[in-house]
Amino acid sequence: MGYKVDIASFNHIIDKFSDRYLFYAPKNFVGKGAFSDTDSVRYDKIKNLEEIEFNKKSNFSFKEVLLPITQTLFYFTEDKVIEPNFEKKGAVIFLRSCDLHSVKRLDEIYLNNKFSDYYYKKFRENVKFILIGCKSSFENCFCTTMGTNTCDFYDAYLDLKDEKALIDSKWDELTLYLEEGKYENIEVEKSFVDSNYVKVNIPENIDMSIFNSKMWDEYDGRCQACGRCNFVCPTCTCFTMQDIFYKDNGKAGERRRVWASCHVDGYTDIAGGHVYRQKNGQRMRFKVLHKVYDFKKRFGYHMCVGCGRCDDMCPEYISYSNCINKLNEGVSKL
Repeated sequence: MGYKVDIASFNHIIDKFSDRYLFYAPKNFVGKGAFSDTDSVRYDKIKNLEEIEFNKKSNFSFKEVLLPITQTLFYFTEDKVIEPNFEKKGAVIFLRSCDLHSVKRLDEIYLNNKFSDYYYKKFRENVKFILIGCKSSFENCFCTTMGTNTCDFYDAYLDLKDEKALIDSKWDELTLYLEEGKYENIEVEKSFVDSNYVKVNIPENIDMSIFNSKMWDEYDGRCQACGRCNFVCPTCTCFTMQDIFYKDNGKAGERRRVWASCHVDGYTDIAGGHVYRQKNGQRMRFKVLHKVYDFKKRFGYHMCVGCGRCDDMCPEYISYSNCINKLNEGVSKL
């Protein structure tokens, strides 16, 4: 059963739940884009519905809410290890279908990958997801190909129509509140994209000989190895560790988990000065095949969700979707 509420009433819902949850949504930051006259859409805390950007794709994903860019795992002294204080409030995250599918990918890595990650699990247990409808495809999206354009495993669905908020709730606490408020009952029609401008053809039978294909050499010169594609991707999960020693006491400090990227220098460095993937084309190969081959081999479905942010963000205009299509052509010629 769905509900129709006015904007002021929805803002009251946010206020009502704010004592137990922090609300995160894509927000438009005017003049904060790559250039002085461009905007940036990224996730931040909100206090009302008017702050949410519904009409633009976020430049950055929701990922940094679940996985902070820098996260202190513990503090240490000479003889003691201290666990950091965790955020006591849960989180409510507004996101689109492709991003909600990426949550499943993050859960696979951090919860179902032999062992569960203590820090991710502790926060993840108290997170609710509110799905935002997509009325039309954005540039570079290919979610229909990846099968991530629709989903039904949300806690609540939200759409706006005629200055009204349309809500389909599966979240018991929210449903009870809406029922007690005697809001108008309606059948909420979901807005899902059914076609994209971009199409990809993912080869199903990838032969390992494609590793040595000359197609990857193109990216030795084009790719800058900046890692921006990894950092905006909602499914990239790699991190490194940093031990920070305090200046006033060199025997005390903290261990931090920090985002890492398979594209940047140092990622594959090992003892003895050896580097597994030194060329940028090799790094591109690793990323692409991880998204459409390695992950599926282990978990049964592709890692990529087709959000297209990697294409949006690349300073060299390298198209990941085109790279997949080139991979398909290369596999067909083997």
